[in-house]
Amino acid sequence: MRSLLYDAAVVILTSSRADSDLRSWGIKLREKIGFKRSAVAVARKLAVIMHAMLRSGELFNRATAAT
Repeated sequence: MRSLLYDAAVVILTSSRADSDLRSWGIKLREKIGFKRSAVAVARKLAVIMHAMLRSGELFNRATAAT
């Protein structure tokens, strides 16, 4: 699971062209701490978002993903 989350984070930071708060946050973090560490941070945030979605039953909202 951990490697899948990391792979998803790498795609968000590199290949994805979708505008989202999560991607913007990850790109800003990448400039400060480097690519690999920011990918791990984005992967963790993805895990937290998915866990919250499972608990609440709420759908993913791209605009508020990083808050």
